[in-house]
Amino acid sequence: MRKQLLTKTFILCLIGLRAGCTTPKASNFEIGDKQFLLNGEAFVIKAAEIHYTRIPRPYWEHRIKMSKALGMNSICLYIFWNIHEQEPGVFDFEGQNDVAEFCRMAQKEGMYVIIRPGPYVCAEWEMGGLPWWLLKKEDIALRSQDPYYLERVEIFMNEVGRQLADLQINRGGNIIMVQVENEFGSYGTDKPYIEDIRDMVRGAGFTDVPLFQCDWNSNFKNNALDDLLWTINFGTGANIDNQFRELKRLRPNTPLMCSEFWSGWFDRWGSPHETRSAEALVKGMQEMLEKDISFSLYMAHGGTTFGHWTGANSPPYASWCSSYDYDAPISESGQATEKFYAVRELLAQYSDKALPKVPKALPMIEIPEFELDQTAPLFQNLPAAIQSDQIRSMEFFDQGYGSILYRTTLPAGKAGRQLLVEEAHDWAIVFVDGRRLGTLDRRKAEKVLELPGTEQEAVLDILVENMGRVNYSKTIHDYKGITRKVSVKDGRSQQELSGFEVFRIPVEEALSPRLQFADRTENCSMPAYHKGSFNLDKTGDVYIDMQNWSKGLVWINGYAIGRFWEIGPQQTLFVPGCWLKKGRNEIIVLDMQGPRKPVISGITTPILDMLHSDQEILERNKNTNPDESGYF
Repeated sequence: MRKQLLTKTFILCLIGLRAGCTTPKASNFEIGDKQFLLNGEAFVIKAAEIHYTRIPRPYWEHRIKMSKALGMNSICLYIFWNIHEQEPGVFDFEGQNDVAEFCRMAQKEGMYVIIRPGPYVCAEWEMGGLPWWLLKKEDIALRSQDPYYLERVEIFMNEVGRQLADLQINRGGNIIMVQVENEFGSYGTDKPYIEDIRDMVRGAGFTDVPLFQCDWNSNFKNNALDDLLWTINFGTGANIDNQFRELKRLRPNTPLMCSEFWSGWFDRWGSPHETRSAEALVKGMQEMLEKDISFSLYMAHGGTTFGHWTGANSPPYASWCSSYDYDAPISESGQATEKFYAVRELLAQYSDKALPKVPKALPMIEIPEFELDQTAPLFQNLPAAIQSDQIRSMEFFDQGYGSILYRTTLPAGKAGRQLLVEEAHDWAIVFVDGRRLGTLDRRKAEKVLELPGTEQEAVLDILVENMGRVNYSKTIHDYKGITRKVSVKDGRSQQELSGFEVFRIPVEEALSPRLQFADRTENCSMPAYHKGSFNLDKTGDVYIDMQNWSKGLVWINGYAIGRFWEIGPQQTLFVPGCWLKKGRNEIIVLDMQGPRKPVISGITTPILDMLHSDQEILERNKNTNPDESGYF
């Protein structure tokens, strides 16, 4: 008998090895009476929201294992349209964008997956995940029944279906639910539009698992469809009974789920670092568990919004920091925090088996201070100009991201005139005959600069940086560059300027072989690319300290790392060790105003909570004298 048992066990293990020993055994997930059912058994979803786009692919497995060790049984994730279709009809689901492989990795760890394909996702992500090129269609109405918008959504959704529909749980995969749109109640009321998106999700092949829609308890009824599951989003400190009261009244037999239980919050440039207490988080989770309420912890691990993909809010305009640490249980670099262990201790009490060991932390390293000793001044490395009689936004010139320079002739005139820029999206620096005049910050609704007297015509340059399109509310129709006009105001008279040369400076320009770098001869306080290198005996994760620099973006070994801005609160940038190499590593920094000192070092602890006021920045920069420098 014992021999037969061993034989059966051996055969089962062989089968398990072929399918992945930790593959979930369930083949059916459905909505039951006041509960979810997994193969007919009651199942409480304990999901960790993590985003494949914010985690380097070599670290996906580690972050999934961390989520499992936290005590979660599922992964919840958005699918970001604009990173998969950066040009119309050109799809990228490979490498870093291989979301199907991310789901398969979760399945190998015994984790189920909830996907949220939007098309709009919010997520503090550029334009809420919508592709910028939709704005090239004149008068497009996003998140509506606009024919062109729906046409493009359907194309994208069908591609998502090709990637993921076969990973639904009853087809041998681990996807147990799919979301339709995202928090639409905070945008408007349009049930026919939600019905269109629901039909597209089904048409893409997601027909075998429950579809759901999420909203707030204050607006979920506005667009609620009868054939979808309704879920509610809220954060720590919320009165949970109040959050679900109206939903329970309307659907007394529905399973309850908080589809986003906010573990922390996100940071914006110029505002204090956001945190939420572990005590309040654990208290809310425990209450939901005691009441058999499912939840997804947003975020379990926030990670990093690498490169230029940060979003914004408006009005007033506020752009998000590159760190998406979110004060989550798993830190930006994947470390277990005190909040992690508090949540793990709670969830261990609601698990029918011991939680797995916490994975070892990935190694951190320090990098001694090094100098960036080469520069390529931006104005000496401009691309070919485009002629435009009138001001047009960045999108009109077929540009999505980066910066754009508008150049025209400034008429002669006496001092005291005003330059009126309507509107610079999002941060502009203005020059007259190559000398810096000042900056315009959309966060502060700045539009006016005092002009110097000029005895003859002068060259006017307005360099505008795209800091990220709005990802929330109707203002997601967020055009970049200068969106209206540029005028000179002299007393009661106002003259609109025309006859512009336009220079496109996309983010990838930093890696262009066209840039002419030269050895640094003096401190550069103008917009410029700075290049240097550092050598490593071993690799590991590191935070680079950008406190000597003013404002811009960083690339290391060709990888776009993120944005920095001296105003804070974020003063460091996370660099994954998997993007570094033993020996020589190259770094390029685009700084819009110039560093105080062209040096960088690498440290093991992030600086996410250091703000500097305008007065402090003026004092810090007093020795660079940017107003005295020029490029002519």
